[in-house]
Amino acid sequence: MCGIKRGYLCSVYCCCCISTAEPDYFCRKLRDNCILIGSFQRSNMDVSEPNLDDYSVYSQLSDEELLQIAVERSLIDKHSQPVPDQNSSSSLAPPTPADVTQTNPDPRQRHPQPSGQQHQVPPSQPPPAVQNSANPPTALSNFLYQTFKREMSPIQTVIINGDVEALMTLVRQKSSSLTELSDEGWIALHEAAYYGQLQCVRILIRAQPEFVNKRSSCSQTALMLAAERGHVSCVEFLLSHGADPNIANTSRETSLFTACEYPNEAIVELLLRSGAQVNRTSTQGGSALHEACRHGEVKICKMLLDAGADLKWKNIYDIQPFFTAAQHGHPDVVRLLARRGADINGQAGDGASPLYEACKNGHVSAVEALIALKADTNRATKSGLLPLHVAVQNNHIRIVSMLIPATSRVRVMRSGISPLHIAAEKNRDEIMELLIEHGFDVNTELSEEWSRLYEDRRTTALYFSVYNGNLEATEMLLEAGANPNIDIFNPLLIAVRLGWIDMAELLLRYGANANAEISTQPSSFPSAILLNMESLPMLKMLLDYGCNAQPCFDCPYGQKTHPPIPPSQRHDDRAHLRENSAPQHCILFCEAVSVSSFRRIYGPIISLLLDYVSHVRLCSRLLEVLESCSDWAPIKLKALPPHPLMQLCRLKIRRLVGGQRLKLLHTLPLPARLIRFLNYDVQC
Repeated sequence: MCGIKRGYLCSVYCCCCISTAEPDYFCRKLRDNCILIGSFQRSNMDVSEPNLDDYSVYSQLSDEELLQIAVERSLIDKHSQPVPDQNSSSSLAPPTPADVTQTNPDPRQRHPQPSGQQHQVPPSQPPPAVQNSANPPTALSNFLYQTFKREMSPIQTVIINGDVEALMTLVRQKSSSLTELSDEGWIALHEAAYYGQLQCVRILIRAQPEFVNKRSSCSQTALMLAAERGHVSCVEFLLSHGADPNIANTSRETSLFTACEYPNEAIVELLLRSGAQVNRTSTQGGSALHEACRHGEVKICKMLLDAGADLKWKNIYDIQPFFTAAQHGHPDVVRLLARRGADINGQAGDGASPLYEACKNGHVSAVEALIALKADTNRATKSGLLPLHVAVQNNHIRIVSMLIPATSRVRVMRSGISPLHIAAEKNRDEIMELLIEHGFDVNTELSEEWSRLYEDRRTTALYFSVYNGNLEATEMLLEAGANPNIDIFNPLLIAVRLGWIDMAELLLRYGANANAEISTQPSSFPSAILLNMESLPMLKMLLDYGCNAQPCFDCPYGQKTHPPIPPSQRHDDRAHLRENSAPQHCILFCEAVSVSSFRRIYGPIISLLLDYVSHVRLCSRLLEVLESCSDWAPIKLKALPPHPLMQLCRLKIRRLVGGQRLKLLHTLPLPARLIRFLNYDVQC
């Protein structure tokens, strides 16, 4: 015995069980009833005005058997696609283009769910083909059909297929499946409205008019679902049969709100004509006008305004409809609302203005419209940022070019941050060039409030560019007159620590202080040497640009025994960046050299430094370091007096010229060879 389920499949596939030795009672009964349904299909009744009297041929069947028969017949008819009979009912004819709401929709397109709610999604496709005696089932087709059967209820199948006759059968038998709730809390009427099956909606409303305003588990009505899907004819029919347009779902969204959220002019007009309240708001305070502005629907906005929509209503974020239109870049709506009296400078809760939002999102046409309407280009957010700032931040160069002449430099200065800072931080090189061309000060410093937001207390646009390793932007700022020595932590030290020789050379060439110090990590010798002494090319470049090597050999212990090196002596890469770091032990050069992991280059480091000093004495620790390698014995001799006269003269001349002017040595009226000698291109 195959049971009901097996009988269900047998009657659908027609030959699945008939060929078995003992076909069960249900298979035979359902097969016979399929023949009766076939004759019912050929009946010439008027579906638009259905007769709800019971058919005696079905009077003996239970609800379960009726539902199975209806689904089986629906599947067979829809997927075998027979040639329409000339005498068949007009309701079975293909829908005309004028009424697209009656077409069978794709069940994949389920409505978006409100946040926090999950609903079962219908299967992506109906079964590929119902098998018959000429097309026997395969294992794959059986699997696909069983999967489809699990995901879709029988009543959903009837509704989605628009099987009016099968639905009428269920109505006449007063089947309980018409009012059974789905996982979404929907009844058959909800399904019919959602899928735009107008004939099904008519049958269900006329059979059970009391369910016209029945709510789902999310308080959605059939009218709301039809409005969401844009089924105009269903909306019109429901409204004419008592549907209430002002019922709201759990998010307090009415059908009018939904029709604006999924814009449809015809439905909005129908709802307004039927008494929909235009200023009802959702849980977030948004009105239908907010939604129409969000989508840029000018005609819908006009209809709502003519119906009395409140132009200055604010949602929970203090956002007005005009703000929403600007935020989403709809210049036509912006102009319409402005003509109707909207506040063109109305700010949101965070202080953002409509122009600020349009600039942030890069809506060029909306920005043009707002500027033409005399929107305030100098209205700042609560954080102090202007529309120009946010346009630079988001790299909208066309908008930046429009805002520059309309923005007050005084207001920019009061904001505490220059657009150049943002351009440098975000690597907006084109915008930076544009700002420099229009005269923005490259040496403007961040306010104390803005500077405190950064751990290293940076203040200049140059620092941002160096920190980002942006050589092109750094050069652009330096050529425009940026001072590389303003920041508390000199940008040169970043380039040195990270080994960026090109960046360091560029900064030194424009006057960066090679002897800059780190206040939170003091040393008895220049901090640049401390940060990257292991790189001999970097070290030589620093010395060539005036880094003072003399303090490296000034040791308070001299030839005496040195105390043990503190265990916390190891250099912390980020210590110099922390504003509140407590000052550490003052590091001596001999300590730094002896704890470094680059022992193989101790000797070359000391030897290079000796070329840039006159008379010095190596302390006991440096001597110990040099004695650790026999190849370094000549370096000890190099430190002993007397030094060559040429070296002493070179050092004297360089000292008189001064560290900041060493880059100008080539301009002196001296022989080229002498210039090269002073620049250490020629050895003694």
